[in-house]
Amino acid sequence: MNYPITNAIRFLREKKIEFKPHLFEYVEKGGTSYSSEILGIDEHIVIKTLVFETDQKKPLIILMHGDRQVSTKNLARHLKVKSVSPVSPQRANNLTGYVVGGTSPFGLKTIMPIFAESSIFELEKIYINGGKRGFLVEIDPRKIPEVLKIEKVEVGIMS
Repeated sequence: MNYPITNAIRFLREKKIEFKPHLFEYVEKGGTSYSSEILGIDEHIVIKTLVFETDQKKPLIILMHGDRQVSTKNLARHLKVKSVSPVSPQRANNLTGYVVGGTSPFGLKTIMPIFAESSIFELEKIYINGGKRGFLVEIDPRKIPEVLKIEKVEVGIMS
């Protein structure tokens, strides 16, 4: 299969992480419900890469199940800060080097803390962005902490 060679793919190859590419037609605002439907998989195993910042404007990445939302209250409490909120799409693009809708935690332009919902690592496989809109990579989530410094959190709430 022909697939894009993004910074995320270069990173995975360099770290020798096996992945299976999945391309699909990107739909604006389709989100994980759309990609899971198109690929015929459970939305719970599609992992979103979200860019947030603290009230002190310190950016961070949070990996979350497609069918869950991030409790900003619980995340702020965990980080011991006043508040946490999503960054603007422009700021997310600048920080990550990816276009929103194609953000991957691999091969980020800016080094920032990465948090992940702990239950992600109990899954056998996940589908996570490969660094381009309409491009997910299927990988073993247990490999992620081997190549990224991740702090596990429990801040997911049902959508």
